[in-house]
Amino acid sequence: MIVDVHSHLFTCPDDVGDPFAAESARAHGGHVDLSVRWADYAASAPQDTRTVVVGGKARRSGLWVDDAAVAAYAAEHPDRLIGYLSLDPTQPGWRDELEHGHQDLGLRGIKLMPMYAGFDPAAPEYDDLYAYAERHGLPLLVHTGTTFVSAAPLRWALPVHLDEVAIRHPELRMVLAHLGHPFEGECIAVIRKHRHVYADVSALHYRPFQLWHSLRLVQDYGVWPKLLFGSDYPFTTVDASIDGLRAVGAVPGIPGLPPLDRDEIERLIHRDALPLLGLS
Repeated sequence: MIVDVHSHLFTCPDDVGDPFAAESARAHGGHVDLSVRWADYAASAPQDTRTVVVGGKARRSGLWVDDAAVAAYAAEHPDRLIGYLSLDPTQPGWRDELEHGHQDLGLRGIKLMPMYAGFDPAAPEYDDLYAYAERHGLPLLVHTGTTFVSAAPLRWALPVHLDEVAIRHPELRMVLAHLGHPFEGECIAVIRKHRHVYADVSALHYRPFQLWHSLRLVQDYGVWPKLLFGSDYPFTTVDASIDGLRAVGAVPGIPGLPPLDRDEIERLIHRDALPLLGLS
């Protein structure tokens, strides 16, 4: 079984405005069709794939997907999809949205986009958000790393901010998206020290040298078990992500250094993230 911990629901143009839509072509060098269709996703993933699907809320960057849309999409394929709610805590009413998404819509995790929304994820004013998630067993998927949106402050995408959150909320399960790229070393330092903090490897395979180098750091630090598979669909697909991981696994080691452990790459691809995130 494949567990994709990072896929999106966009129903463009209703959900995605500028600058997010206008600048998305910079994601990896070309236009990306952001309109998500289940048939397209299913055709690009193994049939037994279980998938976390998120919308996204970041008023600053022009992204706002209603949680009800995510809940309806997930309900159409309950054997395959697990829906998360999204929050932009810079906007009024986010506490009501949190309770509504969780208690009324039955969404099972939370997506945060600190850089896109423009907030410091470690700020104590958001501790009640984290305490709620910790208390109710709602895992967080947090965007870390770079972006194509010029209005999004990079400093709020640094993985180190989530270290402070994990210290204050040690039972909170978190996934740091994209292995924090290009701050992978910092991300590895964070996931290594906290029992319930993981990273996904979504949207990394189209930079193969950087992915190889990142996974060498993972190997050297001994944190293979803290990596989870993710696609970042529709920016790329499950099948392409698997192929990309296997391709870097086939690269010989630098002279004097061993290659990547291909067995660990296969374990990463097939890792059952659901019990790790409390989603079994």
